[in-house]
Amino acid sequence: MKKHRLWQLIKISFISLLFLLLIAPEWPAFGSDDYRLQKIIQQREFDFLIWEVNAILAKVEGVLASGQRYLQPEERQEIVVDYLANIQTVRDLESQINRVYLDANIIDHDSATQELQAELAVTRARIDDQQLVAEAILQEQVAEILKAEGFGVADQMWPPVLMHMTPLPTVLITSPRDHIEKEHQLSLIPGLTTPQMDALETAVFDDLDLSALIVPIGGAGSYPTMINETGNINWLAEVTAHEWVHNWLTLQPLGASYPFDTSVRIINETVASLVDQELGNKIIERYYPEFAPLPPDANPTPIDPSEAPAFDFRAEMAATRIQADELLAAGKIEEAEKYMEARRQFFVENGYGIRKLNQAYFAFYGAYAAEPGGAQGGNPIGPMLRDIRANTPSVRAFLDTVAPITSFADLERIHQEIITS
Repeated sequence: MKKHRLWQLIKISFISLLFLLLIAPEWPAFGSDDYRLQKIIQQREFDFLIWEVNAILAKVEGVLASGQRYLQPEERQEIVVDYLANIQTVRDLESQINRVYLDANIIDHDSATQELQAELAVTRARIDDQQLVAEAILQEQVAEILKAEGFGVADQMWPPVLMHMTPLPTVLITSPRDHIEKEHQLSLIPGLTTPQMDALETAVFDDLDLSALIVPIGGAGSYPTMINETGNINWLAEVTAHEWVHNWLTLQPLGASYPFDTSVRIINETVASLVDQELGNKIIERYYPEFAPLPPDANPTPIDPSEAPAFDFRAEMAATRIQADELLAAGKIEEAEKYMEARRQFFVENGYGIRKLNQAYFAFYGAYAAEPGGAQGGNPIGPMLRDIRANTPSVRAFLDTVAPITSFADLERIHQEIITS
């Protein structure tokens, strides 16, 4: 038992050190765009080092406690479900409190929310007590599914599944204005208000002549992986699998090339997105079957195939990306930006609250090409990777096939080999 825990601690320490080296920031040269960007964001950059140290200490505490080790399967499920229900309760309470503070008719907001604040504190304390055990249970469940998929080595996972639920940073994305390409990606502290985000984006535009957008994220491939707090077990299983795939790819050529090539970044993100739902569904089916979504043919109401949806977001967004690319390629930068703003208003009118639609928006969301259409526009990466997945027998075979990729040319070659074999 002691040897097992010691081995777990050694693995956690080794891989955490590796990821710290990979994400450690470099100090930008004076006067460079990176330096000017740092001046704009000032103290709002997220400190990964502090987060990593705290997360690693929490995981070490969890390994030493091993509170989940002797629990029966039904007890494990109950703990995770109750933990997520408490997180949802916290979100609901915070929403109620925010509504009170927004009500101009209420004079004493503190008194009006006193009971809600007390309930919030009790629920948050309950979450703190449950978190390490609930996370350890989910980690082991995800690891078992991955072992069944062929990722275990001598009954050990490499890298081990480690996740930590936490308020996530937002991410500042920049792109050149004359074409769509991610130039910078900086993690900012959680909790920035909309006016604060807009002010930072405007400053980047004015001072560096770059398109900028601050976006929320659902997880980050640090180690342990950062997962946003959620009450949804289906989403949690999926995003935990997604971020573990990023951890696995980091130790492969595809992951090592991530920071240096835009196409490789899109390939990497799309690969993780292609398999996360597949793995997430298997986690739910095995451990939380009552939360499994109904199969498509379970709907008793027949749908008329001639009735197209009133508004097809992905098709409209793909058309927007293609037109924006064409305008930028023709050197019509201001016209492209006016076009994207007009299209943003069109999306808002149809129920999609997009705060800003610009080159940085497409540079970020265009990297997720697992499904047809959307912000990727006409990028061929998504279709090629979907072809490869459709022609590989398992998740493990798919990841092994794409792991050696270090360029778009590699993807083209592998795709050609797969579809002609």
